Amino acid sequence: MLDVEIRVSLPDDLRISPLLRALDAYLYQQYPVDEFPHDVNHILSPAELRHPSVTFLAAWRGDQALGCGAVRRMADESGSYGEIKRMYVAPDARGQRFGERLLTALETRARALGLGHVKLEAGTRQPEALRLYARCGYQPCHLFGNYAPNPVSVFLEKPL
Repeated sequence: MLDVEIRVSLPDDLRISPLLRALDAYLYQQYPVDEFPHDVNHILSPAELRHPSVTFLAAWRGDQALGCGAVRRMADESGSYGEIKRMYVAPDARGQRFGERLLTALETRARALGLGHVKLEAGTRQPEALRLYARCGYQPCHLFGNYAPNPVSVFLEKPL
């Protein structure tokens, strides 16, 4: 069995596109637009993931992308931070700690960019993701960035 390599990747790579489409479908299943007055899915497109402020990583086993995630350099009144976005591991690759490895790699990238902490937004209907973030040391924080208050968003942060 080949080992998994986490590396900078292109979000519009045809081998990664199915991961992003599956993540989008999952998010819209959990948080359907018709249930919320405003769309609560804060999805960055592949084009937005190619912005210079974003580092997009994927977990690869050979030529197969098993998971992905991104860190975006952000700033607010408290200073600069990294925002974790687009975390996803394919269902058949779960249970092997790829999400944890991706998150650690994103945190390492944020640290290398001189960022002192990372933040993220997840939803109350994503218990697996919330467990991963808690296990990796993320703590609740206040709303940040351009997010609007809504009943399903959970805001987390971790000092680096």
